Amino acid sequence: MNIQQHIISNLPVFDVKTTCGELMEFFKRNTFSHIAVMEEDRFLGVFSENDMDVVSDDSKIDEYRYDLETFFVRNETSWLDVLEVFARNEANLVPILDEVEKVVGYYDLTDIVSEFIDTPFFTDPGNILVVATGIKDYSFSEISQIVESNNARLIGGFITDMENDVVQVTIKISTANFDKVLQTFRRYNYQIIFGNSDDQFLEDLKNRSDYLDKYLNV
Repeated sequence: MNIQQHIISNLPVFDVKTTCGELMEFFKRNTFSHIAVMEEDRFLGVFSENDMDVVSDDSKIDEYRYDLETFFVRNETSWLDVLEVFARNEANLVPILDEVEKVVGYYDLTDIVSEFIDTPFFTDPGNILVVATGIKDYSFSEISQIVESNNARLIGGFITDMENDVVQVTIKISTANFDKVLQTFRRYNYQIIFGNSDDQFLEDLKNRSDYLDKYLNV
């Protein structure tokens, strides 16, 4: 996936000697969560919009240098790692650095999520299935084997939750033999969290699964 086409190069990078009043004006005109700060043309950190309540107009960014966050990505950073940086830092804008620590642009969360939604996982026809198992028992190769042993095709999958020694995996598979796939997962002691088929066993889980709401709200 080529996300470099989404690099934004027309947003500012503020010098550490800039007044916070200029930062305030930037955040008033935009809906971004962060913006990059440089010192002597090198990346120093990112200023959070959430911190604007505690600064004064005529103060310099330099006075708050120790409050700057330091997350960033590189040109070669994979799209999955870029998404992780967005999520981990609750940001919607991430700076991109080159090999000499200069900011060469930004990624906007909306652009990266749109790229993700255009992947075959979302665009190819198929059924969504969410299964849970113990972390110690988790094996993606076993999940693949269960799907393919029932003459179904695994379109994609990823871990969507990991808590209290339980891992949830969301997979998308072809519609062929879907109920047989479900039965095999149960036989291997997987908990079925969600599966969009007519399987009656899942109806109660569907009704109380907040995962479905999260998925549909992407």
